Amino acid sequence: MVTLKGKQVFLRAIEPEDLEFIHDIENDEQIWYLSQTKVPYSKYVIKQYLESAQSDLFETKQLRLVISNFKSESIGLIDLFDFDFFNKRAGLGILIKEPKDRKKGFGTEALELLINYCFLHLQLHQIYCNVSEDNDASLKLFLNAGFKKVGLKQDWTFKNNTFNNEYLLQLINSNVL
Repeated sequence: MVTLKGKQVFLRAIEPEDLEFIHDIENDEQIWYLSQTKVPYSKYVIKQYLESAQSDLFETKQLRLVISNFKSESIGLIDLFDFDFFNKRAGLGILIKEPKDRKKGFGTEALELLINYCFLHLQLHQIYCNVSEDNDASLKLFLNAGFKKVGLKQDWTFKNNTFNNEYLLQLINSNVL
């Protein structure tokens, strides 16, 4: 699919071979706060998830894609969640797994590819995301992609024994009615 291919990365469906990659991400305690996870996932549970991940977006209301470079190395994940066809919106999340792969434009390109896919193929009117107030890199990523801060959720997440604020950001597609 041309829509999901960029100059540095492409987005692809999750495959059974992604078990170790996803297992590592889901069990990385340093990023559990992003997904509100507090318990580890077994390979068995992730294998079951992978088997169901190919289900229809309209049925499951979510889509998880692997961000891959052109050496076929998996470098991250990008997700649509809370897909609402009736109201033409979805939430979006992105993660570049390894710090060495960050700040190289991979996340920017992956985000641009998924935004284009959402607006062109899914005919969404808006995409939203939730970003911790102290996550400067993610805020910069989404703001540079055209997202606007539309709200601040006070004391929304609990991390490192303190409550943290979280921004709600939206990107409106004015071409969809």
